[in-house]
Amino acid sequence: MIILQPSGGLCNRMRVINSGWKLARERREKLLVLWLCNPELNCPFESLFRPVTEFKIKSIRSVADPRKLFYQKTARNYLTNDELLTHRNADGCLDTDYVKSLRGNTYIFTWEWFYPAEDYHLFIPTRELQARIDQMTAHFGDACIGVHIRRTDNLPAIGKSSTDAFLSAMEQALAKNPDTTFYLATDDMAEEMRLREAFPGRILSNQERCLKRDSVAGMHDALLDLYCLAATRKIIGSYCSSFTDIAADMGRIPRTIAGA
Repeated sequence: MIILQPSGGLCNRMRVINSGWKLARERREKLLVLWLCNPELNCPFESLFRPVTEFKIKSIRSVADPRKLFYQKTARNYLTNDELLTHRNADGCLDTDYVKSLRGNTYIFTWEWFYPAEDYHLFIPTRELQARIDQMTAHFGDACIGVHIRRTDNLPAIGKSSTDAFLSAMEQALAKNPDTTFYLATDDMAEEMRLREAFPGRILSNQERCLKRDSVAGMHDALLDLYCLAATRKIIGSYCSSFTDIAADMGRIPRTIAGA
Protein backbone atom coordinates (compact mmCIF):
# COMPACT_ATOMS: atom_id res chain seq x y z
CA MET A 1 0.00 0.00 0.00
CA ILE A 2 1.05 3.60 -0.68
CA ILE A 3 0.38 5.95 2.24
CA LEU A 4 0.60 9.53 1.06
CA GLN A 5 0.79 12.66 3.21
CA PRO A 6 0.69 15.61 0.79
CA SER A 7 2.04 18.85 2.19
CA GLY A 8 1.71 22.53 1.30
CA GLY A 9 -1.19 24.38 -0.22
CA LEU A 10 -4.02 23.27 -2.47
CA CYS A 11 -2.12 22.86 -5.73
CA ASN A 12 0.89 21.22 -4.14
CA ARG A 13 -1.42 18.63 -2.63
CA MET A 14 -3.29 18.04 -5.87
CA ARG A 15 -0.12 17.31 -7.82
CA VAL A 16 1.21 15.08 -5.04
CA ILE A 17 -2.01 13.06 -5.00
CA ASN A 18 -1.89 12.73 -8.78
CA SER A 19 1.66 11.41 -8.49
CA GLY A 20 0.77 9.01 -5.69
CA TRP A 21 -2.15 7.65 -7.67
CA LYS A 22 0.11 6.96 -10.64
CA LEU A 23 2.67 5.26 -8.44
CA ALA A 24 -0.03 3.10 -6.84
CA ARG A 25 -1.32 2.08 -10.29
CA GLU A 26 2.20 1.23 -11.44
CA ARG A 27 2.74 -0.95 -8.38
CA ARG A 28 -0.84 -2.27 -8.43
CA GLU A 29 -1.31 -1.21 -4.85
CA LYS A 30 -3.96 0.64 -2.90
CA LEU A 31 -3.53 4.35 -2.16
CA LEU A 32 -4.38 5.97 1.17
CA VAL A 33 -4.14 9.76 1.44
CA LEU A 34 -3.71 11.42 4.85
CA TRP A 35 -5.10 14.94 4.44
CA LEU A 36 -3.72 17.22 7.17
CA CYS A 37 -5.86 20.23 8.05
CA ASN A 38 -3.41 22.91 9.17
CA PRO A 39 -2.75 26.66 8.69
CA GLU A 40 -1.54 26.04 5.12
CA LEU A 41 -4.87 24.48 4.19
CA ASN A 42 -7.41 24.23 6.98
CA CYS A 43 -10.21 22.55 5.08
CA PRO A 44 -11.16 18.86 4.70
CA PHE A 45 -10.84 17.27 1.27
CA GLU A 46 -14.56 16.46 1.19
CA SER A 47 -15.43 20.14 1.67
CA LEU A 48 -13.62 20.92 -1.59
CA PHE A 49 -14.13 17.87 -3.79
CA ARG A 50 -16.71 15.19 -4.40
CA PRO A 51 -16.03 11.68 -3.08
CA VAL A 52 -13.40 9.67 -4.95
CA THR A 53 -13.31 5.97 -5.68
CA GLU A 54 -9.72 5.71 -6.90
CA PHE A 55 -8.23 6.03 -3.41
CA LYS A 56 -9.16 6.37 0.24
CA ILE A 57 -8.72 9.62 2.11
CA LYS A 58 -8.58 10.34 5.83
CA SER A 59 -8.53 13.81 7.38
CA ILE A 60 -6.12 14.38 10.26
CA ARG A 61 -5.63 17.53 12.31
CA SER A 62 -2.25 16.92 13.86
CA VAL A 63 1.08 15.40 12.87
CA ALA A 64 0.75 13.50 16.14
CA ASP A 65 -2.52 11.86 15.07
CA PRO A 66 -2.28 8.20 16.21
CA ARG A 67 -3.42 6.90 12.81
CA LYS A 68 -0.75 8.91 11.03
CA LEU A 69 1.95 7.76 13.43
CA PHE A 70 0.88 4.14 13.06
CA TYR A 71 1.14 4.21 9.27
CA GLN A 72 4.41 6.10 9.38
CA LYS A 73 6.08 3.83 11.93
CA THR A 74 4.91 0.54 10.43
CA ALA A 75 5.69 1.36 6.79
CA ARG A 76 8.74 -0.39 5.44
CA ASN A 77 9.75 2.61 3.33
CA TYR A 78 9.58 6.27 4.38
CA LEU A 79 10.17 8.66 1.51
CA THR A 80 10.80 12.35 2.08
CA ASN A 81 10.82 15.19 -0.40
CA ASP A 82 14.61 14.98 -0.84
CA GLU A 83 14.48 11.23 -1.35
CA LEU A 84 11.94 11.56 -4.15
CA LEU A 85 13.86 14.33 -5.90
CA THR A 86 17.05 12.26 -5.74
CA HIS A 87 15.38 9.40 -7.62
CA ARG A 88 13.32 11.48 -10.09
CA ASN A 89 14.46 11.28 -13.70
CA ALA A 90 14.68 14.19 -16.14
CA ASP A 91 11.19 13.33 -17.41
CA GLY A 92 9.76 13.83 -13.91
CA CYS A 93 9.11 10.14 -13.23
CA LEU A 94 10.64 8.10 -10.46
CA ASP A 95 13.40 5.80 -11.65
CA THR A 96 11.92 2.41 -12.60
CA ASP A 97 14.56 0.38 -10.78
CA TYR A 98 14.08 2.48 -7.67
CA VAL A 99 10.32 1.88 -7.74
CA LYS A 100 10.89 -1.87 -8.09
CA SER A 101 13.23 -1.80 -5.08
CA LEU A 102 10.49 -0.59 -2.76
CA ARG A 103 9.08 -3.55 -0.82
CA GLY A 104 6.07 -3.50 1.44
CA ASN A 105 4.09 -0.45 2.51
CA THR A 106 5.55 2.90 1.45
CA TYR A 107 4.89 6.13 3.34
CA ILE A 108 5.46 9.33 1.33
CA PHE A 109 5.60 12.85 2.77
CA THR A 110 6.16 15.54 0.13
CA TRP A 111 4.93 18.70 -1.58
CA GLU A 112 6.62 17.84 -4.90
CA TRP A 113 5.23 15.89 -7.84
CA PHE A 114 7.08 12.71 -8.75
CA TYR A 115 5.11 11.85 -11.88
CA PRO A 116 4.07 14.45 -14.46
CA ALA A 117 0.34 15.21 -14.37
CA GLU A 118 -1.68 14.00 -17.33
CA ASP A 119 -4.97 15.41 -16.11
CA TYR A 120 -6.82 16.28 -12.93
CA HIS A 121 -9.94 14.17 -13.34
CA LEU A 122 -9.60 12.90 -9.76
CA PHE A 123 -10.63 16.32 -8.47
CA ILE A 124 -14.25 17.29 -9.03
CA PRO A 125 -15.48 20.28 -7.02
CA THR A 126 -18.48 19.81 -4.74
CA ARG A 127 -21.81 20.66 -6.32
CA GLU A 128 -22.02 23.87 -4.32
CA LEU A 129 -18.58 25.03 -5.44
CA GLN A 130 -19.19 23.94 -9.03
CA ALA A 131 -22.33 26.08 -9.09
CA ARG A 132 -20.26 29.11 -8.02
CA ILE A 133 -17.63 28.33 -10.66
CA ASP A 134 -20.30 28.02 -13.37
CA GLN A 135 -21.89 31.29 -12.31
CA MET A 136 -18.58 33.13 -12.60
CA THR A 137 -17.36 31.55 -15.84
CA ALA A 138 -20.69 32.26 -17.55
CA HIS A 139 -19.44 35.85 -17.94
CA PHE A 140 -16.13 34.94 -19.60
CA GLY A 141 -17.03 34.84 -23.27
CA ASP A 142 -14.44 33.84 -25.88
CA ALA A 143 -11.74 36.40 -25.09
CA CYS A 144 -11.13 36.04 -21.37
CA ILE A 145 -7.53 35.67 -20.20
CA GLY A 146 -6.65 34.48 -16.72
CA VAL A 147 -4.29 36.58 -14.60
CA HIS A 148 -2.73 35.09 -11.48
CA ILE A 149 -0.73 37.48 -9.30
CA ARG A 150 0.90 35.70 -6.36
CA ARG A 151 2.14 37.86 -3.52
CA THR A 152 2.23 37.54 0.33
CA ASP A 153 4.99 35.03 1.19
CA ASN A 154 6.07 33.95 -2.31
CA LEU A 155 9.30 35.94 -2.64
CA PRO A 156 10.36 34.46 -6.02
CA ALA A 157 7.03 35.50 -7.55
CA ILE A 158 7.23 38.98 -6.05
CA GLY A 159 10.78 39.47 -7.28
CA LYS A 160 10.34 38.09 -10.79
CA SER A 161 6.71 38.78 -11.72
CA SER A 162 6.33 42.47 -10.93
CA THR A 163 3.09 44.39 -11.29
CA ASP A 164 4.58 46.30 -14.22
CA ALA A 165 5.30 42.99 -15.93
CA PHE A 166 1.65 41.99 -15.59
CA LEU A 167 0.46 45.36 -16.86
CA SER A 168 2.72 45.07 -19.89
CA ALA A 169 1.54 41.55 -20.72
CA MET A 170 -2.10 42.56 -20.36
CA GLU A 171 -1.61 45.63 -22.57
CA GLN A 172 -0.07 43.40 -25.23
CA ALA A 173 -3.06 41.05 -25.04
CA LEU A 174 -5.45 43.98 -25.48
CA ALA A 175 -3.46 45.26 -28.46
CA LYS A 176 -3.96 41.87 -30.14
CA ASN A 177 -7.64 41.65 -29.29
CA PRO A 178 -9.52 44.77 -28.10
CA ASP A 179 -12.36 42.55 -26.81
CA THR A 180 -10.12 40.91 -24.21
CA THR A 181 -11.27 40.72 -20.61
CA PHE A 182 -9.32 39.33 -17.65
CA TYR A 183 -10.22 37.02 -14.81
CA LEU A 184 -7.99 38.06 -11.92
CA ALA A 185 -6.93 35.76 -9.10
CA THR A 186 -4.69 37.41 -6.53
CA ASP A 187 -3.98 37.34 -2.82
CA ASP A 188 -3.29 41.10 -2.77
CA MET A 189 -6.26 43.47 -2.90
CA ALA A 190 -3.99 46.44 -3.64
CA GLU A 191 -2.88 44.69 -6.83
CA GLU A 192 -6.50 44.22 -7.85
CA MET A 193 -7.26 47.90 -7.30
CA ARG A 194 -4.30 48.90 -9.47
CA LEU A 195 -5.39 46.60 -12.30
CA ARG A 196 -8.98 47.79 -12.12
CA GLU A 197 -7.76 51.38 -12.47
CA ALA A 198 -5.53 50.42 -15.40
CA PHE A 199 -8.20 48.36 -17.22
CA PRO A 200 -11.60 49.77 -16.23
CA GLY A 201 -14.49 47.45 -16.97
CA ARG A 202 -12.25 44.57 -18.06
CA ILE A 203 -11.41 42.89 -14.74
CA LEU A 204 -13.52 40.00 -13.48
CA SER A 205 -12.87 38.52 -10.05
CA ASN A 206 -14.45 37.01 -6.97
CA GLN A 207 -14.56 40.36 -5.20
CA GLU A 208 -16.04 39.03 -1.95
CA ARG A 209 -13.32 36.41 -1.54
CA CYS A 210 -11.72 35.41 1.73
CA LEU A 211 -7.92 35.35 1.61
CA LYS A 212 -7.39 33.32 4.77
CA ARG A 213 -6.05 29.90 3.78
CA ASP A 214 -6.48 28.71 7.36
CA SER A 215 -10.26 28.88 6.94
CA VAL A 216 -12.80 26.80 5.04
CA ALA A 217 -14.19 29.91 3.33
CA GLY A 218 -10.71 30.92 2.20
CA MET A 219 -10.03 27.52 0.68
CA HIS A 220 -13.39 27.47 -1.07
CA ASP A 221 -12.51 30.79 -2.68
CA ALA A 222 -9.04 29.55 -3.62
CA LEU A 223 -10.56 26.55 -5.37
CA LEU A 224 -13.01 28.80 -7.21
CA ASP A 225 -10.11 30.96 -8.44
CA LEU A 226 -8.20 27.87 -9.58
CA TYR A 227 -11.05 26.47 -11.66
CA CYS A 228 -11.97 29.87 -13.07
CA LEU A 229 -8.39 30.41 -14.23
CA ALA A 230 -8.49 26.99 -15.86
CA ALA A 231 -11.63 28.04 -17.78
CA THR A 232 -9.94 30.99 -19.51
CA ARG A 233 -8.26 30.74 -22.90
CA LYS A 234 -4.73 31.39 -21.59
CA ILE A 235 -3.05 32.46 -18.34
CA ILE A 236 -0.64 35.26 -17.51
CA GLY A 237 0.84 33.87 -14.33
CA SER A 238 3.39 34.24 -11.57
CA TYR A 239 6.91 32.89 -11.52
CA CYS A 240 7.47 29.78 -9.38
CA SER A 241 3.78 29.28 -8.62
CA SER A 242 2.14 25.87 -8.59
CA PHE A 243 -1.24 27.64 -8.70
CA THR A 244 -0.42 29.14 -12.11
CA ASP A 245 1.00 25.88 -13.42
CA ILE A 246 -1.82 23.60 -12.33
CA ALA A 247 -4.56 25.97 -13.50
CA ALA A 248 -2.98 25.89 -16.97
CA ASP A 249 -2.53 22.11 -16.86
CA MET A 250 -6.13 21.58 -15.75
CA GLY A 251 -7.48 23.72 -18.56
CA ARG A 252 -4.86 22.47 -21.04
CA ILE A 253 -4.27 26.08 -21.99
CA PRO A 254 -1.06 28.05 -22.65
CA ARG A 255 0.60 30.05 -19.90
CA THR A 256 2.88 33.08 -19.98
CA ILE A 257 4.91 33.95 -16.91
CA ALA A 258 4.95 37.69 -16.25
CA GLY A 259 8.51 39.00 -16.21
CA ALA A 260 10.02 35.84 -17.68
